[in-house]
Amino acid sequence: MDKRLLDILVCPLCKGKLVYDKGAKELICKVDRLAFPIRDEIPVMLEDEARALPADEEVKA
Repeated sequence: MDKRLLDILVCPLCKGKLVYDKGAKELICKVDRLAFPIRDEIPVMLEDEARALPADEEVKA
């Protein structure tokens, strides 16, 4: 994932910062507890495509 792209991407809901989870290929919003998938090197920033993070799942920084 390109660092410059990560610097400008924000959560489409709260406009907050996203955390890149390289292993899961997801961009995570800690505030909304959503994980946006990255498919074929392209972030899918749609709420309908995001995975809700369970309350007991730890968000890696």
